[in-house]
Amino acid sequence: MHPMLNVAVKAARAAGKIINRAELDLDQIKVGVKGPNDFVTETDQAAEAAVIDALKQAFPDHAILAEESGASGTSDYEWIIDPIDGTANFIHGYPHYAIAIALRVQGVVQQAVVYNPATNDLFTASKGEGAFLNNRRIRVSKRSKPNEFLVGFAFPSGVSEGSQDVKKKMLALTESTAGIRKSGSAVLDLAYVACGRLDGYLCFGLKPWDLATGVLLVSEAGGLITDPQGNGDYMDSGNAVAGNPKALQYLLSFK
Repeated sequence: MHPMLNVAVKAARAAGKIINRAELDLDQIKVGVKGPNDFVTETDQAAEAAVIDALKQAFPDHAILAEESGASGTSDYEWIIDPIDGTANFIHGYPHYAIAIALRVQGVVQQAVVYNPATNDLFTASKGEGAFLNNRRIRVSKRSKPNEFLVGFAFPSGVSEGSQDVKKKMLALTESTAGIRKSGSAVLDLAYVACGRLDGYLCFGLKPWDLATGVLLVSEAGGLITDPQGNGDYMDSGNAVAGNPKALQYLLSFK
């Protein structure tokens, strides 16, 4: 394992211990609201602090971009952190959430960790070295027929679930594929594309910390990720399409 990835894994596991302890007594967790269906808890903040502390100890000169505390430092090396992606799931005791840590070097994601402390699933990737789930190499699915595709779908806070465009896409995909899933965790959805649990993924209005790990996991697992126009602007727009090559081609046909 790459030394920088190893540090990120240790940071994710340290945050996972904080989250697992909090999960034992969810009624005691203080929950704040950042926007419509956008929650933050003291556990998010504590987990993020643990990740930043571990990274700063190892790499004091690296920059940080974190969901809760924002950006700090200036460097060619930038760590992108989401302490709990799927906070709404977490506060309901629904075990589908994850810590996401990515390292971007001169604008290119080089290392990625996605860790679900509820299931102990650990997804990792290093650029050019492949993607892994619990130390076993993973690949995107080989399904090629639309009626076999299981597709993840996300439209987080700030994107209207009631928009006609979103409703049209959801209905069309529901009727033409094996089904759609809105899990509440973008980073896990993209990790699931990487390991073949999902064949494709459509998302709108995401942030860099939602996408950075998935960009590397999917590509290192043999998948593709673009914006809805088939271009590479997804990190800036927050709108992305991912999947195995056949699923991506099919999803891009929905305008």
